[in-house]
Amino acid sequence: MIAPAVLDEGTYTGIRTPRSAAALALDGAWHQISPRYVVSQFVQYAIVIVLVAIAAVVAATMFEQTWVWIPAGAFIAINLITLAILPRQAKALGYMLRADDVVFRRGILWQRMVAVPYGRMQLVDITQGPLDRIFGLAQLKMVTAAAATGVQIPGLTQGAAEALRDTLIEVAETRRTGL
Repeated sequence: MIAPAVLDEGTYTGIRTPRSAAALALDGAWHQISPRYVVSQFVQYAIVIVLVAIAAVVAATMFEQTWVWIPAGAFIAINLITLAILPRQAKALGYMLRADDVVFRRGILWQRMVAVPYGRMQLVDITQGPLDRIFGLAQLKMVTAAAATGVQIPGLTQGAAEALRDTLIEVAETRRTGL
């Protein structure tokens, strides 16, 4: 099966792969998410950080609760560390369409690779939050009967998400098993 070209439009150019010699080599081509996902996440985290900072300032000044700086500072520090790691995490996200399944990969230190057989897919869902719509992004979710194998691919362009959904549905219809 040849994947539509729209899956790679506006995405990163090379997926980060494990450096281990024992890593599994899979056939097919890896497709990645859009770099706009990182920008969208930066905006979302910035909004949360600003809201927490405002709440801390209000609590500390108006209600004289100076202890609030400790949890607010810790929360903001954790979010800033997350933002520092986010671009590298985004480059590690990818999916591969193979003959019998779709493989999803994520993670830098704790890597997860999930293969979802086409015939076991029960639902393919596209969701968009308000910021996702502003940045032209979508999240594709594949649901199977086993809860552990449900896969969510964030940061897809709208066109890539729709093309992937249509491709997955078309292939899944021809391979229904165990239903």
